[in-house]
Amino acid sequence: MNRVPVRRRHVVLVATVTAALSYAASPADSVRAAASTAVDVLHYDATVTPDPAARTVVGAVRIRFQALAVLDEITLDRGALEVDSAAVDGVAVAVTPAARRAVVRFQPAVPAGAIRELDLTYHGTPGAGLQFPADRAQVYTIFTTSDWMPSVDRPDDRATLRLRVELPAAWTAAGVGRAGAVTTAGDGRRRHEWQLDQAAPTYTFGFAAAPFTAVTSGRLRFLGEGFSGDELRRIFAETEGMLRFFEDRAGVPFPHATYTQALVARTVGQEMSGLSLLSDAYGRAVLADPTAISLAAHEAAHQWWGNLVTCESWSHFWLNEGMATFMAAAYLETRQGRPAYDRAVSRFRAEYARVRDAGGDKALVFPDWNRPSADDRTLVYQKGALALHELRVLLGDERFWPALRAYTRGAAGRSVTTPDFQRAIEQATGRDLSAFFDRWVYGR
Repeated sequence: MNRVPVRRRHVVLVATVTAALSYAASPADSVRAAASTAVDVLHYDATVTPDPAARTVVGAVRIRFQALAVLDEITLDRGALEVDSAAVDGVAVAVTPAARRAVVRFQPAVPAGAIRELDLTYHGTPGAGLQFPADRAQVYTIFTTSDWMPSVDRPDDRATLRLRVELPAAWTAAGVGRAGAVTTAGDGRRRHEWQLDQAAPTYTFGFAAAPFTAVTSGRLRFLGEGFSGDELRRIFAETEGMLRFFEDRAGVPFPHATYTQALVARTVGQEMSGLSLLSDAYGRAVLADPTAISLAAHEAAHQWWGNLVTCESWSHFWLNEGMATFMAAAYLETRQGRPAYDRAVSRFRAEYARVRDAGGDKALVFPDWNRPSADDRTLVYQKGALALHELRVLLGDERFWPALRAYTRGAAGRSVTTPDFQRAIEQATGRDLSAFFDRWVYGR
């Protein structure tokens, strides 16, 4: 999400999507100290008030959860936020802070199978998951939801969301899910509301707000500050085609009623449920070269591979990022011809070779994802995409694409592992792919 040098535009497919994996380093502590797996969060209902001038946030969230075993406590990820109060079904309970976590204790214990509602109020100076660019009147989220709302930040814990964000009256906003009412709060702010009815992992939650110019075209919405409506249409001219291509390859319709793309001050790209963020620099690059669209294709691909089908743990992150990188190249192939795809694959191969030749090669399934290096990120993106290309070559298009559809359809709405992916492809093709997966996925 940060600390990544800007690369020249002509290598955007490799460099930019590799940089995006740095987002995963931010929730590493919460992965290492993951919230209790004996809890299944069902729904978040949150009201969030960011203060761009002070770079702080206050909020309240109701977390509806089910106990999968007898529970005497629940551990939540909270980043740098301070929890001010907690109550379960209206009864105050104790909260003990820990590093980037809050432990909420129950008395009496919650029986296995019981559903409870936990109400929290909180405040604080958010970590990198809530961005207040110093030179812009903007606020937007990046990857780590617990930086702006206490939550369970495991990719296998999917929940629905009702989100209300209070913002300056002149700002336009986008959030995940279905847009609801915009009302005026008592202090003159405008309260924007969204409802995400399809359960999703928390890292796909979020919003963006600024004095944006907004353009709507069918199921699409484009936002940007400092861009005209005509420029936004040109920047995102390929979006409908991307969605149609991925719908065809996935065998699953786009999972939301609308898709919003917003240009913000700085980001290497961020996918959320029905919402993608890209940088102003990306927008200017596409205006200069309309073929430089791989990053938008990558983020759009995540609506299926990453959001709809999610890795069960960050150890299997290549299922999100390698797939989106490969699918972006596949979209370039259909729009710009086979040479564009071949150039992308050559870059994947070269980046992987650089890491391998330096002795940094590893299996794509990591033992953990606590402190990934830049080379680890290259493996997840470029080696992962190259492995999928090699699988395509091995199977041929007549088997590969139907198998990918079968995998995506079968895993839609779930969190999966690499063995799940392998079994799905083997069942669809009737082939034993053990040797291939040993070579490309589990080997080094």
